[in-house]
Amino acid sequence: MRKLLLAITIVFGMTSLHAQEADETPKDGWTKTGTISFLLNQSSFDNWVAGGQSNLSGTLGLNYDFNLLKGDWTWDNKLIAAFGITKIKGEDAQKSDDRLEWNSLLGKKASGYWYYSAFFNFKTQFADDLDSDTDGPTKFLSPAYLQFGPGMLWKKSDNLKVNIAPATSKLVIVDKDLTLPNEAYFGVEEGKSTRFEFGAALGAYYKVNLMENVSMENILNLYSNYLEDPQNVDLDYTMNLVMTINKYLSANLAFQTIYDDNAFEGFQTRQVFGLGINYGF
Repeated sequence: MRKLLLAITIVFGMTSLHAQEADETPKDGWTKTGTISFLLNQSSFDNWVAGGQSNLSGTLGLNYDFNLLKGDWTWDNKLIAAFGITKIKGEDAQKSDDRLEWNSLLGKKASGYWYYSAFFNFKTQFADDLDSDTDGPTKFLSPAYLQFGPGMLWKKSDNLKVNIAPATSKLVIVDKDLTLPNEAYFGVEEGKSTRFEFGAALGAYYKVNLMENVSMENILNLYSNYLEDPQNVDLDYTMNLVMTINKYLSANLAFQTIYDDNAFEGFQTRQVFGLGINYGF
């Protein structure tokens, strides 16, 4: 755990050394940027002696930022939605990605790059498992996570910011009908549909152009529950690397790792690489 946190810290530190901040003073008003992408992976085998299974996978995603600057106030919002399916020949289709997340961060200028802040985070998934006729362990709004609380924001730009919230409330919501018998379900006790936690949260965002036509986005969220095992820090880190070919095509690499001992006692990891068709707006 400590090694992973150190590695992520080094990533943020190294990328910050290459940051090129604009000299222009940000202007009041809305800044809206977004990308709709379709990521495709495909392999085909026919009488291939060395072996292999034909497969096809596709992921449709939305990454949308809408930020407001007005005087000493800043309000940053990020919406992430993605759904992917993988089909291996002779097997049922399975999900390769399923995310819906909204991050909202309000700040009031304090001094320098520091702001008094309040944040809200919501995340869930769209659907249950696709390879079964029965309800899977997850479905829309089960589980769903809500976090909110006051804190302090250090913001150098829309592409480089860290929010520290030492008094964060967290609510875990599940469908109690899906609760596993005699076991906790994402930390929620059997027969109940919610779990309340109170602790400290840290959120960091950094986006950098590594070289021409190559950008890397880093999103890090940490949370410690004061009420139970505060030493078991929940971690959610995502890295999106985009290598632009032209206005509509790119090679995309996504890596995500999650540690949440209420969901799984170990690291969850996800990696996706493929050719992306993009539309910016």
